[in-house]
Amino acid sequence: MPDHISGDKEFEDIPSIRNKALRINLNENIYGTFAEIGAGQETVRNFFRAGGASGTIAKTMSAYDKDFSDAIYGIEKDGRYVTESRLKKMLSHEINLIEERIIREKHPTKLFFAYANTVATIDFAKKYKGHGWIGIRYQIDPNEEYNEITLHVRFHENDAMLQQITLGILGVNLIYGAYYKYDTPKKLLRYLYDHIDKDKIEIDTINFSGPNFENVDNRLMSLQLIKNGMTDAVMFGPDGHNILPAKILYKKNILALRGSFRPVTKVNIDMYNKSYEMFLEENRVEKDRTEVIFEITLSNLRAEGEIDEEDFMDRARLLCSLGHTVMISNFQEYYKLVEYFSRYTKMRIGLAMGVNNLVDVFDEKYYRHLSGGILEAFGKLFFKDLKVYLYPMKDAKTGEFTTSENLKVHPRMKELYKFFKYNGKVVDIDNYNPDILNIFSREVLSKIESGEEGWEKMLPEGVSEIIKSKSLFSCNSKKTTV
Repeated sequence: MPDHISGDKEFEDIPSIRNKALRINLNENIYGTFAEIGAGQETVRNFFRAGGASGTIAKTMSAYDKDFSDAIYGIEKDGRYVTESRLKKMLSHEINLIEERIIREKHPTKLFFAYANTVATIDFAKKYKGHGWIGIRYQIDPNEEYNEITLHVRFHENDAMLQQITLGILGVNLIYGAYYKYDTPKKLLRYLYDHIDKDKIEIDTINFSGPNFENVDNRLMSLQLIKNGMTDAVMFGPDGHNILPAKILYKKNILALRGSFRPVTKVNIDMYNKSYEMFLEENRVEKDRTEVIFEITLSNLRAEGEIDEEDFMDRARLLCSLGHTVMISNFQEYYKLVEYFSRYTKMRIGLAMGVNNLVDVFDEKYYRHLSGGILEAFGKLFFKDLKVYLYPMKDAKTGEFTTSENLKVHPRMKELYKFFKYNGKVVDIDNYNPDILNIFSREVLSKIESGEEGWEKMLPEGVSEIIKSKSLFSCNSKKTTV
């Protein structure tokens, strides 16, 4: 099978969906169940139509009625059905039934699987396009523990029937990839879009687990989703597990810090601490309903050419070790980031940024692709309940501090800047630490890579120890001070 993303170009040697299903059916060892809720039994339908399904399908079911579903899989604490928790309960229940009902001694070579999805398709008003959780728990070796692949999708088609067809194709691609591409997870990920245009469905979360995926870091799989154009943003928590963005952001106050974090310096953490304190003092901002997001853009990861995955993982490991939630996005412009957050919340949004970043926000060249130019972008950026927390900059030569009061923007932007400044949309972080404003990530990184001394004192307490112990940013490739 060629190494490509289907949808960009059709290749003759891509197996058809029927042929994929047939290959599974003709494998005498693959055997399991299908449990599909919410969009018809679209995946298993492909296996029935392909022929030879009796050797593959132990059972297929669809517990559409909520009471039946609760009786089979249990009641969710939040009362919802289209959730990751529901999917995992479905997979566990169905695998347990296979183990109970199929005698292993009689079928020593069988590779059991359970495929499940729980989905909500587009509503009649066509305001809510729908989403769903899809997964497979399966064996590659009958004597090993189960592997698992779970993913979350967002539908973009405007017709329920079309969404069902797309879901069925995706399901076949997942099962086929799980068995025949498990040794190359990055390719497995791309092949999920075989015979599906990328604008039909978005995969925004995926997690691999099990003995065959022990060396797979799910944060790196998240990065592949962005690189492959499967979604615009992914998130993962301090434990390194990929998180559904909606789960973190829904009805929350959000404070976002954009940076390279290569590595995290005292300046980054001072900006975080001080902006967070100010954000919590805003009206209607409660600590237990507030999320802080450390965001890295894809353009930042590509700053020096192609994305260095090891460099990305170093940043991810460090931020996770510090207990932060990380977001990787394809949003170069801030207004797109705010639009994204606004999908999930109508509560307050804060952006913490340095002076240079704000100057870029008021640069017209970033908005030439918009018919309404910078005014359209600013309408989207500041229309919401948003505030910018501005961290100052120190001139290395003159020692002068630049704040919102003396910041210089293009002459054409002066009045626009004043409008937002004096309407309270831009506020200074005034309790910053002036002694650290001469610290820059690029200089710290240069010292680490060249083995120079003294970089440790430029980082927050404990960070240098993490970098050394985990050998991040080529720390131990050359002699460094311990």
